[in-house]
Amino acid sequence: MRGLVAGLTVFTTAAALAACAPVSAPAAAPMASYLVFYAGGRKGDAGSAVERAGGKAVGGDTRLGYLIAEGGGDAFVDAVGDDPAVVGVSTDRAIGYASSTGASWRGFSSALTGPVTHAGGASRVTPRAFPDGPSIATGDASGEPLASRQWDMRMIGADKAHAKTNGSGKVLVGIIDTGVDGTHPDIAPNFDRALSRNFVTDRPKDENGDTLDGPCEVSGCKDPADRDDDGHGTHVASTIGSPINGIGIAGVAPGVRLVNIRAGQDSGYFFLKASLDALTYAGDIGVDVVNMSYYVDPWLFNCAHNKADSKKQQLEQRAIITGMQRALDYARKRGVTLVSALGNGATDLGKPKLDKDSPGYPRGEEKIRKVGNSCINVPAESRGVISVSSVGPSGRKAIYSDYGTEQTDLAAPGGDTLDGKGTSATRGILAAAPESVLRTAGKLDGSGKPKSSEVVRDCSKGACSYYQYLEGTSMAAPHATGVAALLVSRFGKPGKGGLQLAPAETERLLYGTARHKACPRPRAYVYKVYGESETQTCEGGKSDNGFYGHGIVNALKAATVKR
Repeated sequence: MRGLVAGLTVFTTAAALAACAPVSAPAAAPMASYLVFYAGGRKGDAGSAVERAGGKAVGGDTRLGYLIAEGGGDAFVDAVGDDPAVVGVSTDRAIGYASSTGASWRGFSSALTGPVTHAGGASRVTPRAFPDGPSIATGDASGEPLASRQWDMRMIGADKAHAKTNGSGKVLVGIIDTGVDGTHPDIAPNFDRALSRNFVTDRPKDENGDTLDGPCEVSGCKDPADRDDDGHGTHVASTIGSPINGIGIAGVAPGVRLVNIRAGQDSGYFFLKASLDALTYAGDIGVDVVNMSYYVDPWLFNCAHNKADSKKQQLEQRAIITGMQRALDYARKRGVTLVSALGNGATDLGKPKLDKDSPGYPRGEEKIRKVGNSCINVPAESRGVISVSSVGPSGRKAIYSDYGTEQTDLAAPGGDTLDGKGTSATRGILAAAPESVLRTAGKLDGSGKPKSSEVVRDCSKGACSYYQYLEGTSMAAPHATGVAALLVSRFGKPGKGGLQLAPAETERLLYGTARHKACPRPRAYVYKVYGESETQTCEGGKSDNGFYGHGIVNALKAATVKR
């Protein structure tokens, strides 16, 4: 409405002045940067199309087949997109969000978890305080000080797997996310600072002047490669590979090396180009497994030919589909196993009907449009990607988790605060959190003590470290990534980066070691929440179905299986 009112005001003013002012030529559209993806062997033709449309090619990447072009407005995009050499055009800007319920849980977010603000193209949940259980660690004789809180590790047998293997320091795991706090005491020993990279620059405000990332923390607005001002990426990294060091928790693969390959803004949005750069970098340096707990956006579902979208919007979605697939293929051909969170929309991705969250950037641009199975979530539904649904402590599919017979490859613990009587934060996944993020969010008091049981402090070795409970498919995916890292550690051969195992073989072993879980009975499972109900239907057999895919990942079996 604000844009409409402003437009009417300008129109009225212009009309009133028309009688006494000379007519001037319309102002040229402001120049912007675009990614122009071209068909195979058509780089020159695409460059000519850019020039004919009044733009200029200023860069590009022949590995992924795109130009970086400067041009003016929608007319430029439409003209370039008309050329048969061009397969997609996207504005080079922030597009995407992280897939944890603490960052963006759609559907039940407002009803189940308290007040909602908006970030990253969807709803950002502001968690309630959960007054259950102590927030100060008291230690546990069976392992790390907080091991008793890690129901997730016991579910997949990771605690027992560590007696067999912790994973190898020759295995590189890339975290493509909002960053990783490489100084956290329970991450630092396994953090590879030399290989870590940040592919984004913070943006204090978006193009509408609204706050995006907020004030820059460093000169030039480009954070160092060991910083995470969101906390999402740090949580993911910790679940994968927090070391066994007498502090806090242990990850699934506590002996592997963690590489921060940052592609997400502080606000949780992701640049398309940053995602492309992250994947190509992972392939170039010999990363063995990458975790992608986000979707590239502004489109929750990317449709190449949706009549509800403008020509420019269709071209953008084609660019996302094409560009990301090329980057994923590039990485996979170089030995990178690709793991993705499935999504938190409580939606059967094989039968989507409506998309109410797109385009999610800039904020306020969302519209309701019909979608079908030809529209895909990227990267979860891209080829060559292992997509992971989420389960709660009881083993049921989490209420928020997306699902689908074609889309769900594996399941893993991602937490579900509603999986049981009442609501409990401890049904989420506990992993490392940057102290600075917790302080900024007001979750610690002046002395550093957590204000609720959502956050846990461990001071076992004098200096304190912090952890938080989160839930989401973002938290499920790193469990699968960690198991994949254990498999590469056991069966990989010397290669670039340390050890290498073909992604197809890693995938085969992941599926083969997973614990099969059948659909619930009845298959139309009814979730009951605060007097309301939601029905989600599971299809498929015990060995492969829409809720659990090939099964729940099994670290112990991965640590002991023979080829």
